[in-house]
Amino acid sequence: MYDYLIVGAGLYGAVCARELTDRGKRCLVIDRRSHIAGNTYTEQVSGIHVHKYGAHIFHTKDEEVWQYVNRFATFNHYINSPVAVYGDELYNLPFNMNTFSKMWGIRTPAEAKAKIAQQVAELGITQPQNLEEQALSLVGRDVYTKLVKSYTEKQWGRDCRELPAFIIKRLPCRFTYDNNYFNDPHQGIPTEGYTAMAANLLAGVEVRLGVDFHRLIRSEPQIARRIIYTGCIDEYFGYRLGALRYRSLRFETQELPEENHQGNAVVNYTGPEVPYTRVIEHKHFAFGTQPTTVITREYPCEWQPGQEPYYPINDEENNALYAAYRQLAEAEGNVHFGGRLGQYRYYDMDQVIRTALDDVQTL
Repeated sequence: MYDYLIVGAGLYGAVCARELTDRGKRCLVIDRRSHIAGNTYTEQVSGIHVHKYGAHIFHTKDEEVWQYVNRFATFNHYINSPVAVYGDELYNLPFNMNTFSKMWGIRTPAEAKAKIAQQVAELGITQPQNLEEQALSLVGRDVYTKLVKSYTEKQWGRDCRELPAFIIKRLPCRFTYDNNYFNDPHQGIPTEGYTAMAANLLAGVEVRLGVDFHRLIRSEPQIARRIIYTGCIDEYFGYRLGALRYRSLRFETQELPEENHQGNAVVNYTGPEVPYTRVIEHKHFAFGTQPTTVITREYPCEWQPGQEPYYPINDEENNALYAAYRQLAEAEGNVHFGGRLGQYRYYDMDQVIRTALDDVQTL
């Protein structure tokens, strides 16, 4: 009946559907959720676009991808400039001269570099054996203690001394008074929300929501010539080799009867006394002036099958298990695995789109 059955209406599936449909192929997109756009889904609450599954800020240095997404959405000029709260102290992120000036009472890049170098030298770590030693060897004691340690432990649910050093390959320090979190030349958020962008990508494509892939295939095994699968690769194979590990997130969202709750879209909480990692105030992504506001607290948590997987744990053990699943995937023949879950990799949004545009050339 269809040339392609595309499992998942997130960015990867939507871009594949758009490109293949434009090539004259008949596509059916399914998603077991009740909405399109995957984790980029935004819903309106009192006129505010709420990022249902955590903050999504589009940024890229890929010119082709930037031109591509602008076909389907108009982007505003939002610049990501988060702040971090540690106890009663407030710091700018990423680590920059505003951060160092507040932390040490210094003014010049030379002073900041000297302070970091002094602390790193005093520690004398030459071969980091864990994440804590790796971070200390990069930024010294003060930045690590206040802005890295507890935040990272909340993210991963483990002591930094129990985490491998490779998780933090680098901790970029900027010796300028620039609070822009990203270095990419293109940055912004769709003015009508990501759901509208996904709807434009899927215009003219048949989409069925609330549909379970395995149940559909059991009832209609010949529904499509080829399958593009963007769900968890281990789930596709019934976890026959074991379950890949992820970290997940729990969200607490509430509307507040105030115009401005925290004054910034993203505020990280880096101290151990606060159980969540950050608070998102959604209206600031779009410079909103609504009389009320909506905030979301993010709580990292252990992932269990049935929960939404967010961050793959790409350690040696899980990468080896994924490689074994890749061998099974290659034997499937008419099934292509794509996206963050199908390829067990953490992708930014522009990387998802880039990968989808590349993959459709050979599908």
